Amino acid sequence: MGAIMDTDLIWQHIDEQRLELAALIETLTPAQLATPSLCDAWTVRDVAVHLTHSHTSPSRAMLAACRYGFRFDTMIRELALRDHTSADEAAATLRAMVGSRRHPIGTTPMAPLLDSLLHGQDITVPLAIDRTMPHDAATACAAYLWSTGFPFHARRRNAGRRFVATDSGFAVGEGEVVEAPIRDIVMLFGGRSSAAGVLAPSL
Repeated sequence: MGAIMDTDLIWQHIDEQRLELAALIETLTPAQLATPSLCDAWTVRDVAVHLTHSHTSPSRAMLAACRYGFRFDTMIRELALRDHTSADEAAATLRAMVGSRRHPIGTTPMAPLLDSLLHGQDITVPLAIDRTMPHDAATACAAYLWSTGFPFHARRRNAGRRFVATDSGFAVGEGEVVEAPIRDIVMLFGGRSSAAGVLAPSL
């Protein structure tokens, strides 16, 4: 499994991803923004708006959790759908978030790093835009996904398989060996099996 990443480096990657995503979002046409993303029920615009929600205050997050009966997937989905922020406004907010170390209540800095990598793919894959993942950040995210349960349960869903990254030192699991780029492994572990390159859907 990949090495644990230094916290300062995690935030450096988050800042870089936010700046890159802001620049990308500003180039998208209305038709591209209305394209269905890899996230169920969300368009590309909705994903862009969701990326700004990691700065939601703890009090607002708790109010939203109560409103949706602590059904967190529903809460996250509906907050993005009901947020009428424009794509340009979302891009500006992402830029304004650079340098901040705030992350969602109850999470670690790995959460916004994973969000930026996965949601970057949720935006670009449907638009046929090839977006790379920094290998060290992707390796850290793959290790994080494998070692945590909720919400993706990567270890349980991929029992009986050993994943070996072809472009980093990442390797986890036991059983049938699956070799793939680290980006595809992160996508699979993060529930994007349909877009995870040559990897078979998780079990």
